[in-house]
Amino acid sequence: MTRLPKLVVFDLDYTLWPFWVDTHVDPPFHKGSDGAVRDRRGQTVRLYPEVRDVLERLQGLEVPVAAASRTGEIEGANQLLELFDLDRYFVHREIYPGSKVTHFERSYLHSCPEWNESSNPKSGTGDICKGPSWALRSSPVDEPHLKHKTEKKS
Repeated sequence: MTRLPKLVVFDLDYTLWPFWVDTHVDPPFHKGSDGAVRDRRGQTVRLYPEVRDVLERLQGLEVPVAAASRTGEIEGANQLLELFDLDRYFVHREIYPGSKVTHFERSYLHSCPEWNESSNPKSGTGDICKGPSWALRSSPVDEPHLKHKTEKKS
């Protein structure tokens, strides 16, 4: 089996759901009696179909997952994670406007408290986004790719 990452960080907009939460939908959100999540105007909002399976697989592999989003609609993004019952998968959330590098640094430091610059002076937070074990993808989650990377090759 391929060595698994210490942490997987997901963007939210156009990664977990097919819209920008601060411009394409109208918070606040609610869950209807039919289980559908809707915005204030009654428009149904959906996840990409693979999202739950990918998050379940990562959880089953005991890979911690964090969320990182630069959205200005902090409350709406968190509300969607809760209404879609995805919040249970995320060990940490960095949802606010700003730098993705800062989001990654804070997620990593929160999820891996044994790592810090005083205990490992040769490591720098700038290295977090470098190296072959880190991939920055801006496309929707890709469950077949995940299977390929986490299953033994015959």
